[in-house]
Amino acid sequence: MQTIVQTLSQEFNKNEEHVQNIVTLLDEGNTVPFIARYRKEMHGTTDDQTIREIADRLAYLRGLEERKQEVKKSIENQGKLTEELALKIDEAATLAEVEDLYRPYKQKRRTRATVAREKGLEPLAEILYAQEKDCPVPLEEAAKYVDEEKGVNTAEEALAGAGDIIAEVISNDAEIRKALRELFMSRADILSTSAKKEPEDTVYRNYYAFVSAVSKVQGHQVLAMNRGEREEILKVSIDMNRDVALDLIYRYTLKEPCASTEFVRTCAQDAYDRLIFPSVEREIRTALTDSANEGAIGQFALNLRPLLMQPPVKGFVTMGLDPGYRMGCKVAVVDGTGKVLDTTVVYPTYGERQKKECIDKLSVLIKKHKVQHIAIGNGTASRETEQMTVELIGSLGAGSGVSYAIVNEAGASVYSASKLAAQEFPEYDVNLRSAVSIARRLQDPLAELVKIDPKSIGVGQYQHDMPEKRLSETLDGVVEDCVNAVGVDLNTASVPLLARVSGLNTAVAQNIVKYREEKGAFASRQEVLKVPKLGAKAFEQCAGFLRVPESKQVLDNTSVHPESYEAAEKVLSFCGYTMEDVKAGRLMNMMRNLHAYGEEKAAKECGIGLPTLFDIADELRKPGRDPRDELPPPVLRTDVLEIKDLKPGMELKGTVRNVIDFGAFVDIGVHQDGLVHISQICDKFIRHPSEVLAVGDVVTVWVKEVDEKKNRISLTMRQAQK
Repeated sequence: MQTIVQTLSQEFNKNEEHVQNIVTLLDEGNTVPFIARYRKEMHGTTDDQTIREIADRLAYLRGLEERKQEVKKSIENQGKLTEELALKIDEAATLAEVEDLYRPYKQKRRTRATVAREKGLEPLAEILYAQEKDCPVPLEEAAKYVDEEKGVNTAEEALAGAGDIIAEVISNDAEIRKALRELFMSRADILSTSAKKEPEDTVYRNYYAFVSAVSKVQGHQVLAMNRGEREEILKVSIDMNRDVALDLIYRYTLKEPCASTEFVRTCAQDAYDRLIFPSVEREIRTALTDSANEGAIGQFALNLRPLLMQPPVKGFVTMGLDPGYRMGCKVAVVDGTGKVLDTTVVYPTYGERQKKECIDKLSVLIKKHKVQHIAIGNGTASRETEQMTVELIGSLGAGSGVSYAIVNEAGASVYSASKLAAQEFPEYDVNLRSAVSIARRLQDPLAELVKIDPKSIGVGQYQHDMPEKRLSETLDGVVEDCVNAVGVDLNTASVPLLARVSGLNTAVAQNIVKYREEKGAFASRQEVLKVPKLGAKAFEQCAGFLRVPESKQVLDNTSVHPESYEAAEKVLSFCGYTMEDVKAGRLMNMMRNLHAYGEEKAAKECGIGLPTLFDIADELRKPGRDPRDELPPPVLRTDVLEIKDLKPGMELKGTVRNVIDFGAFVDIGVHQDGLVHISQICDKFIRHPSEVLAVGDVVTVWVKEVDEKKNRISLTMRQAQK
């Protein structure tokens, strides 16, 4: 029988030794970012995402193994565990198969079959189900079991009871259930109809008469139908050809024709209609939902990663605008480090006079603080605020250098009302805090977004319908990977940012900030070991992801781990450089010199593997680099379009805001994002938009159709279709 490591090795097409090392490293308490970055030789440079998938699958397989042992022990305690059954349980590949095998031995609520057994009718059921050549006529044999004391008054009653027992035996047969489940998954349809005789025009209109093969239904369709059913707008069911399903059951239950054949056939029909179909229908619906949930969670994670990794617009004085109608537009000006310089509230939507006052007031703030960028939240009143901003920039005159960007404000209100925001900005009210958050999101999206529950960031489908624990685990993993991929400045990072660093938690992050406030800036990575509750293991996990630009040791501002400092110095000497050259950025010929020396020779002499050698060389060439700087910068605008300005064929630049199963929403500088349907993304066939697009991508699109009344914009990325 295969071990869990062998199974994982096959499923992920990975070397068995590498998988074993990943399992060992995880069991030793190492974090995924640490394993992915600093133990590459042990796992063959497996990326962080795959390591997380292996960790998830490992947990499932271990849970499966645990359940197998529980089931075998339970059956053994009943004195019914045979070698054959034990082998079947051991070979089961899924929890569903294990539960199918356990079904006949579970302690159940009282059923019709239970009552029949209590009346002594099990021997009759066994005789008839055996279907021997000399099998007696069912009704004649049933007459022998009439017993008024047991409540069996007639032969017909005895036969009915025996039929209930046979139906339950058929229903509990693991092989039949497995075969039926596979049949349903390949041949059944899922149906959705309106729950009302006269349906209203709702978002579920596409599902009022919907049919799809179970094998082909899309995850977003399953989730939409589930939600519509919960809201009592839709009725959803599984449709399977009854005759086809019964033929399958007959192959397992009917033997050579005999006196009881037709009776067993009737029992099989009862088993299917009354017991099996409702149960398998629930299982299929659950399997579809689980698969749809996993797909949606995976897509959410896929969208979240590029959103968090958006290039920062660092070092510029920025004005954040949180638009609104009744409460006005909240304004915050922050300096290049995110420190609040000024706040106010203006009312650009109250009328022309108020809009002019707003422009005058914001002009003063821009000139006073030398504002260079304006970040506008994309929520309520965003379009009017954007229009006002364009007029504001125009009033500043040509060459002002001021530009604006629309920022996804999802979760800003959640953050501004949080305990964390209250601690960070006790002097500002809730509304002004969100304006600060919006300004900082443009400056450093990752540092600001880590303060918000990832579920509130809003780049998923049906995220509020997802299993909360699973969604949180997945999204937290994405945040952790992103934070550690970028690295964290030990002397400026907030508690939420530090808490996401490999090996650290909120309590230790708070201790780091407290130590920093009391003792002053950290002078080196090693100094962090003085922080209470940060021991050797935590230091091993976090050290490589912490940056100390102020340190005399230049490697403290790179992702080179302290365990490799000695190796890094040797690599430098092999290539004819010193640490002074690293500080001065004079390593232009580093890779050429390393190649001339011999990469394998250098790695061997340093006591490291080639992956670590190349990582060290990259870091030495660009100390303190931010991987986000290599990505396209966000689109900064100085003018605005309205939906009425759009014409079919118009070419525009836009930013991908959300990627979903059926397409992508693109911000083209109009208040309403446009939809690029999956069929309009590229000329070749793709199974999912994420094969081509990611959140934050800057793309060229052409307007396909505009529906002003419904506020809908259809876009295409296919030039031939423009």
